[in-house]
Amino acid sequence: MSGKEKKAALEEKLQLLRSVTKSNAANKTSILVDASKYIKELKDKVEEAAAASWSQADTDSSSAFGSGSAMPATVSVSSVELDSNSCSSRRGFRINVSTERSRPGLLVSVLEALEDLGLDVLDADISCADDTAFRFQALGGSGQQGKQQQQQGGSVDEQMVQKAVLQATKCMDDDD
Repeated sequence: MSGKEKKAALEEKLQLLRSVTKSNAANKTSILVDASKYIKELKDKVEEAAAASWSQADTDSSSAFGSGSAMPATVSVSSVELDSNSCSSRRGFRINVSTERSRPGLLVSVLEALEDLGLDVLDADISCADDTAFRFQALGGSGQQGKQQQQQGGSVDEQMVQKAVLQATKCMDDDD
């Protein structure tokens, strides 16, 4: 590619950048400054939209923020009846966890917290990928360990589940 072709290609890209950012600038530096401002405006709009979506989260959820955390976690837990047709109804929990960013090991940490409480995951819907939102919706019930705890007088309630899951997500923050 010759020098003239490189210069023409650069001019074409600058004009494209100028049109995308709606810049009226004539020189290269001003076009780049306008593009930088435009990108900042877009970033602010995205952050506002994200903040608005977080504020519309379930009213029964609570948030955990680690020190200097960039990953707020929202956890909600509600009791559900698992076996409605048996004489002794079996209770379980509907667990919802969401974070704005996934981290390696986050799913494992949440599952270990549930296991430590003696809960088996009966059904789950999980969505996560590197550097994107993490969503975990599950139905949990007492496993063999949980049944033994209940027989020994220890019963798991909604607050215990929520606290354990929040702690699991907070530990992920502290690892950073």
